Amino acid sequence: MPEFIPGLKLSEYLYHEAIEPLLAQKYPHLNYSAARLGWGSDVMGFDTPMSMDHGWGPKLTLFLNEKDYPELHQELEDFFAWHLPLEIRGFPTNFGEPLEDGGRMEAKDTSPIRHMITITTLEKLIMSYLGMDTRQPLTPPLWLSLPQQRLRTIRSGRIYHDGLGRISPLRQALHWYPHDLWLYLMGNQWRRIDQDEPFVGRTGSVGDELGSRLIAARLIHDMMSLLFLMEKQYAPYSKWFGSAFKKLSNAPRFTPIFQQILNCESWQEREKHLSQAYRHLVDAHNALDVTPNIKPEISNFYNRPFLVPHSSRFVIALQEQIKDPVVKALPPHLGSIDQFIDNTDVLESIDTCQEIRGLFKPDHQ
Repeated sequence: MPEFIPGLKLSEYLYHEAIEPLLAQKYPHLNYSAARLGWGSDVMGFDTPMSMDHGWGPKLTLFLNEKDYPELHQELEDFFAWHLPLEIRGFPTNFGEPLEDGGRMEAKDTSPIRHMITITTLEKLIMSYLGMDTRQPLTPPLWLSLPQQRLRTIRSGRIYHDGLGRISPLRQALHWYPHDLWLYLMGNQWRRIDQDEPFVGRTGSVGDELGSRLIAARLIHDMMSLLFLMEKQYAPYSKWFGSAFKKLSNAPRFTPIFQQILNCESWQEREKHLSQAYRHLVDAHNALDVTPNIKPEISNFYNRPFLVPHSSRFVIALQEQIKDPVVKALPPHLGSIDQFIDNTDVLESIDTCQEIRGLFKPDHQ
């Protein structure tokens, strides 16, 4: 293989050096869009040379309008199979069988090839990838049932041509949650912290060092998730969670503290560094100016000697700022699908996410 090129850039070369001229010659009047969206580390910009072993290569999605799709999609599949160049910038455009884990590039000397140009419509892609109808409004239950990993890949992908004029508006609509829903999600993330904040000390006080470490690690994850929300960035799944966190503006301030917490040998030392993280988290919340200012108070949990930030204060303050009656009627401590489910098979099954959507209706309070 030649020297690594980021996947989004390689797909850009595929479009401009192969697909665009071929379509201009054979289908000069075709109205279409081309983009690299959806599944793949390359879509989020986290691919490395190791990524080239599977699910990676010159690939993109070609969008047709609903009128042209029935007649042209198979014709275009065959056209590209016979006319695409056998390589782009030294990388094969052919993918071998079987197409497991997104397929593997496999050099071939003659056409036809098995290419990775997906030909579809925007409606079909969004329904299969997000489980939503592009003609229907983005309601709060719909928003809350969309895994952040998938929203991130729609937002971070690359559009190479939008002749249909529809991908860019859709991406803008999905760029971030509506304001009151954002408040709702931050409130529920603080709620997760509230539920665990006294237990690092409580477990440590009875000699459960392993339990104390586990709860501290979970609190770090919850604080990181809250910081993603504060900076209006969708969080990716576990493989790239830390890599994406490093790109947040708050990361330089929090990362050393989180590392100290994980390295502590006693719950008392762990609690000291957690308290420092909590103070910074309160500062980050107040900087948003979405609630009245909240004091960075770290004090005992009731009369027990465990220091906590009393996160319920933030839950209440955020809930009080929600004005949208539909959001106010949501189950108060449920949150989004990412906040109460961490099962990969569930979050990767859009059919299951659609079934869960009913939980977000007001009658489930």
